[in-house]
Amino acid sequence: MSNTWKIYILAIISFLVGTSEYIISGILDQIAHTLGITLAAAGQLITIFSLVYAIFTPILMALTASMDRRKLMIYALGLFVIGNILAFALPGYGWFITARVIMALGAGMVVVTALTVAAKIAPEGKQGSAIATVVMGFTASLIIGVPLGRMTAEALSWKSVFGGIALLGLIAMVIIFLTLPHTEGDKPVPLSQQLSLLKKRRVAMGLSITFFWLGGYSIVYTYLSPYLLTISGIGDKLLSGVLLIFGIASLVGSKFGGYSTDRWGVSLTLAGGMILHIITLILLSFVTHSYIGVLVILILWSLAAWSTGPTQQYHLATIEPELSGVLLGINQSMMQFAMAAGAGIGGVFVENVSLASITWIGALGVMIAIVVSLMIFSSHPKEKASHLEEINQ
Repeated sequence: MSNTWKIYILAIISFLVGTSEYIISGILDQIAHTLGITLAAAGQLITIFSLVYAIFTPILMALTASMDRRKLMIYALGLFVIGNILAFALPGYGWFITARVIMALGAGMVVVTALTVAAKIAPEGKQGSAIATVVMGFTASLIIGVPLGRMTAEALSWKSVFGGIALLGLIAMVIIFLTLPHTEGDKPVPLSQQLSLLKKRRVAMGLSITFFWLGGYSIVYTYLSPYLLTISGIGDKLLSGVLLIFGIASLVGSKFGGYSTDRWGVSLTLAGGMILHIITLILLSFVTHSYIGVLVILILWSLAAWSTGPTQQYHLATIEPELSGVLLGINQSMMQFAMAAGAGIGGVFVENVSLASITWIGALGVMIAIVVSLMIFSSHPKEKASHLEEINQ
């Protein structure tokens, strides 16, 4: 098997792992009903997963830095499978929380190890593309995994989703054992050196864009299914199709974000995408009783929200080019913190204000991200000129 195919296998495994994290938002109403808990409590299952992922992944990767990468991925997948089996087999909210913690511990190591292996087995000069392929697999889980999970839950049950993921995880372990070469670990970058980057003003502000942009998005997306069912009146049979269209629009938005960054630069793409992001979230609250109106706004929201993703990754990589890998790794943890915070804040407003309020709170989060980005680019006007000069060359 060629290394190109091995990289695609790693991307598929990243998709599987990511689906286990994000699927909750697509079946939130079913989980709440079955377990006898509130929507807010169900939403905290995303918060728990994201926090465990963000906090413990860097620690676990540092502890296992010298381990053979193939062996580490198999062990991590095993832990991930155990978490999904527990989610499938055991009853009650408490056991489900335990299962989510175990899933997250395994998932973080799987994704980071997949990125490392992809870079090592990629042809010379193609390491960046290999990493991007694996990242796309994980991102696609948010985009496509959620509607697929919803369809599975409707056809069988929401617990069957986790049973299916566990089975696929076992198959992935066998495939990894048979196809991936033994790959030595790396000398770890000390955690203190990684955290020292946060002392730099531009790095801290750059990462805060990720936090507020994705946090604002997560406030709404976590509770999107119950919002569409309850506030917008979308029928249960139509919801899977709506989520799938939303996901396809996200892929298109991500591609457009990369094109726009190359064509018009980082600052314009970031600001333009986030402004449209805010507008669509606000408009969503005004078109709640029109199926076509809701669908159009959801497509525009998805396009706008995910045009920011590749642009922000590129922006962070240019802040500290010599430590771009470390910085992008920190950004992965920041994304998880943002998802956790968004789900948590959204739950507070769903519980204490109303489900309809989440669009306005989400828009406020994205607005903060715009303000931070404008502060960065206004204090570094040469960045845009430099980027345009690179394009002209």
